Amino acid sequence: MIIREQGSECVENDVTSGAIAKSLKAIFEPSSVAVVGASQREGSVGKAVFKNLLDGEFTGVLYPVNVKAKSVCGVKAYPKLADIDGDVDLVVIIVPAPMSAGVVREAGEKGARGVIVISAGFREVGREGLALEEELTAVCHEYKMSLVGPNCLGVINTDPVYNLNASFARRPPLPGHIGFISQSGALCTAVLDYAARKNIGFSKFISVGNKADIDELALLRYLHNDPQTKVIMMYVEDLRHGFKFIETVREITGGENSTPIIAVKSGRTAAGAAAVSSHTGSLAGSEAIYDAIFHQSGIYRAQAISHLFDYAIAFASQPLPKSNRMAIITNAGGPGIIATDITMNVGLTLAKFSTDTEEALASALPPTANIHNPVDVIGDAGVERYRAAFDAVLRDENVDGVIFILTPQSMTDIYATAQIIPDLARKSGKPVLTSFMGEVDVRQAIDFLEENHMPHYHFPEIAARAMGAMYMHSKWIRRQHLTEIDVKPDCDLARELITEALQKGKTYLGEVEGNQILAAYGFPVLPAKLTTSPAEAAAAVEEFGTAVFKIVSPQVVHKSDLGGVKVGVKDSVEAVAAFNDIVNTIKENAPDADIEGVYVQQMAPKGVEVILGINRYKTFGPLLMFGLGGIFVEIFKDVSFRLAPIRHNAARAMIRSTKAYPMLSGARGSEPCDTDELERCLTLLSNLATDNPEIAELDINPLIVHPEGQGCSVADCRILLDLERVK
Repeated sequence: MIIREQGSECVENDVTSGAIAKSLKAIFEPSSVAVVGASQREGSVGKAVFKNLLDGEFTGVLYPVNVKAKSVCGVKAYPKLADIDGDVDLVVIIVPAPMSAGVVREAGEKGARGVIVISAGFREVGREGLALEEELTAVCHEYKMSLVGPNCLGVINTDPVYNLNASFARRPPLPGHIGFISQSGALCTAVLDYAARKNIGFSKFISVGNKADIDELALLRYLHNDPQTKVIMMYVEDLRHGFKFIETVREITGGENSTPIIAVKSGRTAAGAAAVSSHTGSLAGSEAIYDAIFHQSGIYRAQAISHLFDYAIAFASQPLPKSNRMAIITNAGGPGIIATDITMNVGLTLAKFSTDTEEALASALPPTANIHNPVDVIGDAGVERYRAAFDAVLRDENVDGVIFILTPQSMTDIYATAQIIPDLARKSGKPVLTSFMGEVDVRQAIDFLEENHMPHYHFPEIAARAMGAMYMHSKWIRRQHLTEIDVKPDCDLARELITEALQKGKTYLGEVEGNQILAAYGFPVLPAKLTTSPAEAAAAVEEFGTAVFKIVSPQVVHKSDLGGVKVGVKDSVEAVAAFNDIVNTIKENAPDADIEGVYVQQMAPKGVEVILGINRYKTFGPLLMFGLGGIFVEIFKDVSFRLAPIRHNAARAMIRSTKAYPMLSGARGSEPCDTDELERCLTLLSNLATDNPEIAELDINPLIVHPEGQGCSVADCRILLDLERVK
C-alpha cells in the first residue's frame, strides 16, 4: 500500500491506520481469558501459557479450552468456546495455523473483544501462510476484534489490578515502569532473564509477532496513555508506515506529557530498493530511512540491545535534565576523566560551579582534592566527604544533573556511601546516575541502589551516554517551533510537464525539463537555453553573460566525466569553440549517445556547493537528502535524510546535522551563507516530492548557496520518473 502524504496545498490526501484507532483494553485489561489449546502436556506451549496466567494470579476468570481434557492445571476445561457459560473478553489461541481462523470466528461469535494468536505457520513460512494470516485478520475485522500476533510470545501486564501473563515466557517480569515492544519473541525471553538479574521491572511486555493487525502505532499510543508506563523500549525489525508513524509518535514524544521512546533496529544492511542512477539513490538505504523516521519522531535510537536498558532505567526513575550542564563526582581521577570525555561527546558539558559551591567543597574536602568539575574527593574519601560534595553540587543552580562515581578502595564504606544517594537525589529534583565500579566488592551497594530505583552502571562512560540520551529527549520536547515557510508552487504546470514526459515514454529528465519543473515550484533556477547550433549558443552567451555549457543527452548522466561541460564561457567566440568541442568530445567518448543539443546556462556567482535529493520508497514515501555537493558527495558522504513532508524545523535540522554546516555558517571568519534560502529550498523539495509521486529520484547537484541575503542557484539537476512506483 502506498501512503501518499500531504505536502503543499496541491494535495489533500490522508491515510490513517485502522489499528491505531482500536482500543487495546481487551488485550491488556480483560475481565476473563479463554486459552484455546490449553494443555496438560509437559513442555507444551498450551500448558506454559495457561500455567503463567494461573501462577501469575490473574485477577479475572480463566477458561481452558481443550477438546479432550476435562481439566487443565486443576481448572475445569471446555471442549470449545461456545460451551463456556460466562462472557469472554480475551481469547489466547494456540492451535495449528490452518485451524486458527476458525477459532477466531468462534471467539467473535462468543463476543470476545481481543485475540492473541501465539501459533506460528503464517506469513513467515511463505505464500500459503500469508493466505492463512490474511484470513485470520479478515475474521478479526469482521467481528471488530483486536488481534496481537500471530507467531508471537504473547502479552504481559504487570499492573496488580490485572496480573495478566498471557505468554509462554519462562520467567515473569518484575513490576516496573518500562513498556517493552518486540518483533522477536525469542529476544523477549532473553530480555526477561537479563532484566530479572538487573532488578529491572516492566509495566507492559508485548511480543507483536507478525503484526497482522495490531502494530507499533497502536501499542505506542496505548502505552503513552498507560499510567504505569514512564518509558517505552522497542526492538524493531521493520516498520510499515512512513510519515504516519512520524506524525503519531511526535504526539507521544513531544510536549510536557511526553513518553520517551528508545528503539534498537536490527538489519543494518541496505534494503534492496530503487535504482541508483542518482547520488541520492546510491546513498539512501534502509538505515537512512530508519534514522530519518527516528529523528523526526523524537525516538532515541540505541546502537545495541544493552543500550536499551542503559537508557530506559534512567528514563524510568529520574527526572529529565533541564539543560546539559553536568557535574561529575569521583574518588578516582581516571574514571572521572573518562566520564568527562564521553560527557562532552554526547552533547553534554561540564557545569561551572558557583563561588558558593566551590567554597563549600573547599571547606569539606582535603587540600589535595579537586573542587572544580569533575570533583575528585580522593581515594580515601569516607561517607561524610562524599555526602558534603554531593550535597553541595546538587544545590548549585548551574548543575542540571550528576554522575556519581565510586571505585572500591580499602578505606571506602561502599554500602554506606550508596545509602546517602537516593534521598539527596530525590530532594534535588535533578537526575543522578551512579557508577560503583567493580562487581564483587560493590555488589551489596549496587543491589541497594537498584532496589531504591537509582540507575546504576558498571562503567562511568555508560552512565554518561545515558545522561546524554536523557538530555537529547529533554531538548526534543523543549525545541522551538519555527514559523513555517510560505510557499506557493505552480502545481498545475509541474504536473503538466511530468505528464507530458511520461506520455512520451521519457523517464529520465535532464536539466531542460528538470529546471522547468523546479522553476514551477519556486526554486532559484538560473536563466538558460537549449541550443542546437554554435550560433544559438553564441547568442545565448550574449544574452546571459558568462555561461556554463553542458551536453544534453539522455545517455550522458555524469556529464563532467565524459567531457560534456565547459565553465566560464565569456563571449561569442568562446561560445562557438565550446559548443563544437563539447559535441565532438561526446561523439568520441559516447558514440551511441543521442545528442539533443547544448544547454547554455548563466554562470552562478560563487558560493558553497550542496546537494538536495529525493529517493522514493513504496512503503515509506519520499526520502529527502541534503549534504555537501559537487563531485565530493559520494566520497565524503556527508549527508542527512528526512522523510517528506518536512516542516521548517526539520529543514533546519537537516542542514545543521551535517559536518559541512560550519562551511555555511561562517566558520573561521568566512562569510556566512544564505541558509534561510537553503531552508526554503528544502521545503520546496518536500512539497515537490509529496505532490508528485511519479518522481522516483531527483538530484539538485550542485545547489550553490551564496552569501547571506544573496540566495541560492540551481546549477544542475536530473529527475527519474517511474509511474510503477505509485501503483
